[in-house]
Amino acid sequence: MADSASSSVQRARQGLADQLREIQRDAGLNGRDLAVACGWYPSKVSRLVNARTPPSEDDIRAWCRACGAPERAADLIAMLRAAAGMFVQWRRMERAGLKQAQEARRPLYERTHRFRSYSSWLVPGLIQTPGYTAAALRAIQQRRGLTDDVQAAVDVRMERRRVLFEGDRRFAFLVEESVLRCGIGGHAVMRDQLHYLTTVGALPNVSLGVIPMTPDRSRWPAEGFWIFDAAQVNVELISGYLTITQPSEVTMYAEAFAELADLAVHGSAVRELITAAVETLG
Repeated sequence: MADSASSSVQRARQGLADQLREIQRDAGLNGRDLAVACGWYPSKVSRLVNARTPPSEDDIRAWCRACGAPERAADLIAMLRAAAGMFVQWRRMERAGLKQAQEARRPLYERTHRFRSYSSWLVPGLIQTPGYTAAALRAIQQRRGLTDDVQAAVDVRMERRRVLFEGDRRFAFLVEESVLRCGIGGHAVMRDQLHYLTTVGALPNVSLGVIPMTPDRSRWPAEGFWIFDAAQVNVELISGYLTITQPSEVTMYAEAFAELADLAVHGSAVRELITAAVETLG
């Protein structure tokens, strides 16, 4: 996997900074001369070319104008907007409510044919029961002080589950065994959710793997992530939602998924782990 969950964002910002440096070099300007031309302190030029501070769109226009390359500004602004769109804070994504945040993902799910999902925290959304989803979203709504549209958001997510049964889509879900035992919503909700995992795991287009809790595993748990075909990875962080489209990094997540899948059990062994987890609920 990538060195950090936000490495795609940083690489995109570094790529933009490298372009700015190249334009400056082609113009034959040193940092002080460029700062004077833009009306900045010299330290700002240093921060921008070293990707310590992301430029604004006005900064990019001023930079290109001072370097005699105003025609380059449009492409660089597009790069800036792409980098900004990779990471979305939860409060920004959810400011209009949880229902809209759920609806925003619908097109991605509808155009994807191969889904790979790894979770170390919760049961993946596509294979949650209504009660489990309601408990999870209610906890988010209360913790973040959001508008109470939890039931509407649950309805959207349940409607999205239809992709499990439509077309020629394939699904591979990996969860840590702790997901089966670390409950949300109480005993009754968890019991229903565990039984549903047994049902959905029997679908012909679904692979369900569970990574057992052992003291000698060769790869540690990671942050939860989804791989959509081979085009995009989404990572759910505590602070926000990360979208990765850089092919080399998508490949890193695919390789991590394969490594985690090698640690997982499937089929009857999964059913045994689920049964054991149900029994602990009484």
